[in-house]
Amino acid sequence: MPRHVSQVIQTVQTLEGGGFLVRRPFPTPQCSYIDPFLLLDQMGPVDWQPGEAIGAPDHPHRGFETVTYLLSGEMEHKDSQGNYGKLTPGDVQWMTAGAGVVHSEMPTAEFRERGGITNGFQIWVNLPAKLKLTPPRYQDIPVSRIPEVVLDDKGSRVHIIAGTIGNTTAVINTHTPITFLHVTLQPGVSFTHSVPPSQNAMVYIISGNGQFGSEAKSASAGQLVVFANNAEEITTTALSEEPLDLLLLGGEPLNEPVVRYGPFVMNTREEIFQAFQDYQSGKMGAIS
Repeated sequence: MPRHVSQVIQTVQTLEGGGFLVRRPFPTPQCSYIDPFLLLDQMGPVDWQPGEAIGAPDHPHRGFETVTYLLSGEMEHKDSQGNYGKLTPGDVQWMTAGAGVVHSEMPTAEFRERGGITNGFQIWVNLPAKLKLTPPRYQDIPVSRIPEVVLDDKGSRVHIIAGTIGNTTAVINTHTPITFLHVTLQPGVSFTHSVPPSQNAMVYIISGNGQFGSEAKSASAGQLVVFANNAEEITTTALSEEPLDLLLLGGEPLNEPVVRYGPFVMNTREEIFQAFQDYQSGKMGAIS
C-alpha cells in the first residue's frame, strides 16, 4: 500500500557560506525540520566564471552530521581532525561532527581557476542525545564505491548512498537508520521503495516532473514531497516529457528536543552555550 503525500514544500533561495546560492526546502518558516533531518540545501546549480567560485570557509559544528553529495563541480574538505578530502561529481562526504569539529568546504584551486557549474547537496542529520558528544568521524566515499542498481535498459537507475535495495547495501555507515537514494527515472517509469512506517520519508525533486504517493500528487523540480507515515511504500512515477531526477530520504525520528543555534544542534540551551564556550576556547581545534 502506498503512502499518502502529507505536503509539498517549495524551496526558498538564500545565501550560505561565503555567499553562494542555495535552494532550501527546510528549515524555513513553513517547515523547521523533518526528524531526524535538520536541513536540506541544494547548492546551485551555479555557473561560475573563472575566478568567481566560492564555498564555506572555516566554521564549527557540534551535535549532528553533515552530508555533502556533489553532482557537478569540485570541492575540497579540510577539518580540525587533520582530515582532507576532494569531492568530484558523484562523491559523498559524510562527516559526524559529534563533540565538535571545525571544517571548511571550498572549491578546489583548479575549479576556481577554470570555472564551471557547481551543483550538489548538503544535508544535516541529527544525532541522538547519547551521541551528541561522540568523537568526530569522517567518511569520504568516491562515486566508484557507491552502489548502483539499474532499474531498466532505458537508463533508469538508483545510487544507494545510505540504506538497502534488495541485496545491495550502501557502504556508508550511519548512526541511526537512514535511507538516502539518488533516483533517476526515464519518462513514464515508476519506482517503489519500502520505508518502515515508523520512519519519516520525503522526496526532493532535482529535475523533471513526477507523480507521488497513493493520490498521484504532482510535483516538479525544486519541490519537496513529504509523505505521511501511513504505510511502507514510497511510490513515484516520471511523467512522459523528460527524465525525473530525485533524492529519496528516510530516517527514524529521534523524538528528542531540538535546540539549534547556527552551527550547533543540541537538546538544551545550556548545551548550546557550552558549545560556544568550547569552540571559543579552542577545544574543537583549528584547521592547520
